[in-house]
Amino acid sequence: MKAAPRLVAAELLDDLAPEDPRARRSRRDLQRIHRAMRSVSVLRKGVSRLGLAAPRSIIELGAGDGTLLLRLVRRMHPQWTGAEITLLDRHDLVADGTRAAYRRLGCSVRTLQADALEWAQTPGAEQYELGVATLFLHHFAGNQLLHLLAALALRTDAFVACEPRRGVPARLGSRLVGLLGANAVTRADAVKSVAAGFTGRELSTGWPDVCAGWRFDEGFAWPFTHYFAATRAAPYASGARDAS
Repeated sequence: MKAAPRLVAAELLDDLAPEDPRARRSRRDLQRIHRAMRSVSVLRKGVSRLGLAAPRSIIELGAGDGTLLLRLVRRMHPQWTGAEITLLDRHDLVADGTRAAYRRLGCSVRTLQADALEWAQTPGAEQYELGVATLFLHHFAGNQLLHLLAALALRTDAFVACEPRRGVPARLGSRLVGLLGANAVTRADAVKSVAAGFTGRELSTGWPDVCAGWRFDEGFAWPFTHYFAATRAAPYASGARDAS
């Protein structure tokens, strides 16, 4: 069955002030949703599937409070010891305890408070060996998404994303997040997120051919997730299969 076209709509959490109690509750809800989606396991398998070496510099787009990437770094410890972590988000939500946890794992961490699209258009931006995004790319459509992917292709050697899977199972799941204790903001946003999600090879197709040698892995991860991974064939990574 052919999936419905993507429908990107503004989500309630994006318009709430960070200190709004509904926003704080919704961010806690997202931590439970990530566990239900097995986000960290999907990201870890994506990194392993591409045969990535231990990255020295990592950027997460839409990092939020930084705890999801922290869980991934813990899973990858001690291989990722010494990595320089950059957490990009419009708001600095990273608690002192989270920063300390990164340091205990041997990683340095800094926050980059910026809009992702503005970051994408900034000339001379830093280069990173690995980029990560989780439940973030689906916020963008059309040229905005293409501009963001183009910046990632220019500024990272590898990129892994975990997004909503657009389809019937995820659509049903999005209407059941209340069973996880999610508030009204999260319940409404979950439905919108799935409608804006991805399927097939939509992200591989949108990735720009800025240089030869990019390889992709994209598909479904049980139960509700669409994963995407891209890497340069050399010199940083090897072992991924070509897109087809």
